[in-house]
Amino acid sequence: MSHSFESNEILQKLPKHLKQFIKPQNYKDYSAIDQAVWRYVMRKNVDFLSTVAHNSYLEGLQQTGISIDSIPNMYGMNRILKDIGWAAVAVDGFIPPNAFMEFQAYNILVIASDIRQLEHIEYTPAPDIIHEGAGHAPIIANPEYAEYLRRFGEIGCKAISSAKDYELYEAVRYLSIIKEAPNSLKEDIASAEKKVEDLQHNMGTPSEMALIRNLHWWTVEYGLIGTVENPKIYGAGLLSSIGESAWCMTKDVEKRPYDINATYKNFDITKPQPQLYVTPDFAHLSLILEEFANTMALRKGGLSGVNKLIESNALGTIELSTGLQISGVFNTIIENEGQPIYIQTTGKTALAYREKELVGHGVDTHIDGFGSPIGKLKGINLAIEDMSPRDLSAYNIYEERIVNLEFEGGIKVSGEIITGKRNLQGKIILISFKNCTVTHQETILFKSEWGIYDMAVGKDIVSAFSGPADLNSFDLITHKTSSNTIHAKKSKNRLALEALYQQVRDYREGINKTISRTKVLEQLIEKHPNDWLLPVELYELAHLGNETELRKKILKHLEIIKQNNPDLGHLIDDGLEIVQNKSIVK
Repeated sequence: MSHSFESNEILQKLPKHLKQFIKPQNYKDYSAIDQAVWRYVMRKNVDFLSTVAHNSYLEGLQQTGISIDSIPNMYGMNRILKDIGWAAVAVDGFIPPNAFMEFQAYNILVIASDIRQLEHIEYTPAPDIIHEGAGHAPIIANPEYAEYLRRFGEIGCKAISSAKDYELYEAVRYLSIIKEAPNSLKEDIASAEKKVEDLQHNMGTPSEMALIRNLHWWTVEYGLIGTVENPKIYGAGLLSSIGESAWCMTKDVEKRPYDINATYKNFDITKPQPQLYVTPDFAHLSLILEEFANTMALRKGGLSGVNKLIESNALGTIELSTGLQISGVFNTIIENEGQPIYIQTTGKTALAYREKELVGHGVDTHIDGFGSPIGKLKGINLAIEDMSPRDLSAYNIYEERIVNLEFEGGIKVSGEIITGKRNLQGKIILISFKNCTVTHQETILFKSEWGIYDMAVGKDIVSAFSGPADLNSFDLITHKTSSNTIHAKKSKNRLALEALYQQVRDYREGINKTISRTKVLEQLIEKHPNDWLLPVELYELAHLGNETELRKKILKHLEIIKQNNPDLGHLIDDGLEIVQNKSIVK
């Protein structure tokens, strides 16, 4: 995989496992049609959004270096974004939710660098540079919102997913690709839509990731700000959709005050949203985020936290009251009276303290999993972690002594103590045994012939979250997508149309003023009679040049297109209106 991208101080802090998602933007791959699509959407959006978007939007366009006339070059964006403490990278469509959130935590805007087809100019389910660059980027120039986005990423990347979440992610990714791909069959799209719909209705109890993804959708993607009676737009999904940005302002869309209840409101990515949430200000977003974070295993830990990790069947971490962190795939928990008394991982496991792996306790040491009792010793009010050296000696928890420890709930550990590790506060966090057996009632959990037994020390599980404690403990560069963005080979007819678009673009930019726009129109009418966007661009040039006859010819041709393609009528009319009202913000 190529890592060819222009770095800056912010990008240099990215961990290696996130760099695997970055791809070069390849700016030269954008055709003149792509540039025209960008220009049309931006001109229409800015014209309309100047009255309905939060004031940070127009200000942010200038601050983030986003031009109305040209698709943004991320190299240029990064040079400007670094002044507000952010950066941007290009990716291929949707990336896994945890990774997307983690990029945000590093103040990095993830931009799907492909652009929607002309046929999907109003809306595409696929993330594209219009959505990301024109939707997300401008608002992060607002400091309060930028901090919300960063904090959201920091919390969101720790949210625990379910196995079904990843299945849904792959299905949505595939649907977004096939709907945007040229020449996709209707039956294939319908099949992909049905799969997404079936999964959405059969997710079971929503995971933390599913819930926080709802909050992300109703704020970052589809959020309104102000009052329910007079809201403004700040969500990127609305800012980048020339259809939904207008529709969402009508009475057909219910407006609700934004609160924690939005967490439990699911969304359908394939359809316009029937209701939206209005936050009074950006600071309120952070209050709701913290309210939700207080419900997460990240802050609650306990039995439910471990069970969430087991259900995810993915790499996760628990943190004990001593600060010891155990990272692996959790597969077993023994409980007693609603409390966890023994945890077990399967496969490679690493132990850490304060996000730094303990020396000698990486995946090479714990290659086949790790298990340990949790809680207090039976009949002793003082937890091991709270014992002074004198207490430890009194209870025979001392080097080279054979000890029989029985924990509340019935876990028994018998063996010879080799050594222990302490945290910065001097509390014992890990005890190593030889000739050790671990049992629970009649079940053997560890046999002496298996080697050294490392027992974690902690009376409580205070946190459980997705991913490893120490990013360096595991090989995280393993992401493989089941589907990639489809770039069909262009036909001769398509290439010829792109050449006409390029001629008009070159004329408008002063690169070649010898081009005959009348001949371009004639070729369009003869060979590309259904293309509507280039005639609109030609009309703009004729309007600026006060060329009455050329304008009449163009309008006549556009009327024919509208008659033959009624669905294009409003797009043509909107394009002409933008030219005629001269209210474009430069």
